[in-house]
Amino acid sequence: MKKFIPVLLMAFMLLPALLQAQNQPSREELERRKRELQREMEEAQSLLRETKKTSKESLGQLRALRNKIDVRSRMIRNINEEINFINGDINSALRDVKTLERDLDTLKQQYAQLIVAAYKNRSSYAMLNFVFSADSFNEAIRRYQYLKQYREFRKRQADNIIETQGQLKAKVKNLEDQRMKRSTTLKSEQEERATLEKDRKEKDEVVAKLKGREKELLQDIDQKKKAQKKVQDAIRLAIRKEIEDARKKAEAEALAKKRAAEAERKRREEERKRALAAAAEAAKNNPTAAATPPPAPPPVKEPEPVAAEKPARVLNVLEASPEAAALSDNFEANRGRLPWPVESGMIVGYFGKQKNADMERITEENDGIIFGTRKGGAVKAIFEGSVSRVFSIPGAGFVVMVKHGQYFTNYVGIQSPSVRPGDKVRTGQVIGSARSNEDESMGVVEVQVYKGGALQNANSWIKLR
Repeated sequence: MKKFIPVLLMAFMLLPALLQAQNQPSREELERRKRELQREMEEAQSLLRETKKTSKESLGQLRALRNKIDVRSRMIRNINEEINFINGDINSALRDVKTLERDLDTLKQQYAQLIVAAYKNRSSYAMLNFVFSADSFNEAIRRYQYLKQYREFRKRQADNIIETQGQLKAKVKNLEDQRMKRSTTLKSEQEERATLEKDRKEKDEVVAKLKGREKELLQDIDQKKKAQKKVQDAIRLAIRKEIEDARKKAEAEALAKKRAAEAERKRREEERKRALAAAAEAAKNNPTAAATPPPAPPPVKEPEPVAAEKPARVLNVLEASPEAAALSDNFEANRGRLPWPVESGMIVGYFGKQKNADMERITEENDGIIFGTRKGGAVKAIFEGSVSRVFSIPGAGFVVMVKHGQYFTNYVGIQSPSVRPGDKVRTGQVIGSARSNEDESMGVVEVQVYKGGALQNANSWIKLR
């Protein structure tokens, strides 16, 4: 057991380094992140420019600044990880250079020894004497082959020296390139940090001005809550109507099946009675055949219960058809991976209560995820389904409800909807444009997720950056 203790201690010492190496992103991942962060930064700057067009500061401008600061902070982290990669490349290149230098010194020493030996035996007479002084012909052949191999070995050593010098030169050049790249990346990181500090100062100035209007902001939030309640009441009423319509449709279909089954049963019973009457008439007209009892007519087969035709998994009328049930399953399978409804922009509000990190008294509560985009930007369906309702709410724009089996996605704040109830939509299809927010600084749309009549946490359904 004592023999294994040092091994276990070494394993525990190496474990954190191994875990860190596993969690470290690849170079390709860093490049992908870099491109994505650059795109996010362009979007954040574009939205911030829009918010600055208003005459006074707003919570939207504060959100845009905080989003820009968040993106820039992630850019700096990504740059630091890139610098770690470059440092690793530099260390690896240094080790290779030292190894090649040692190899080159060894090869030069060996080659010098060969040159000295060749100089001492430079006479052609000495070489011939070495061959012809052999005791036998076979021995002379072996000595001649040895001299030939010796010459080839010297040539290979010279070639190895030249090749090693070339490798060393390339490694030194690569080392210089990596150092230059690190210098450029470090300069970029310093510039990003300086810009980040400016963004933070700008944010602090906006916060200071907003705090002077805190009472006005609280009144705006109170008005927003009242508008949200109207939206939710209208959506819940629409969903209840949808469920009621589906229930009535299911009941009508079940009643139609029941009546059809009853009519079929009566038809078979009538056929049975006619068969019995025909058999009795035949026996009356033919006394000989009456001695043999007529075969009994087949029994009337009772129709199966209507409920047995439904799949066992159907729990509500919204999944009454196999297509609706499959759509529900597909929607559930994409939890956490549903795309954004806008092509570009940022999240300006998450589901649930959102306490403002810069203003303690400001707390907003959202029924879905609110996306900010350019004014009039296209709004897309986040999953395939059918348009259930399209209705307008004063002060909130249009609401487009898309049904996915027993699930609903509601798009609140649509202007100029491009779909109608009953339309089939696919993932990514444009359903309208984003309505401008309260200060006309950007376009916004809220996406809510319902399961039946129960509001869901949209944060766990839509893919967040």
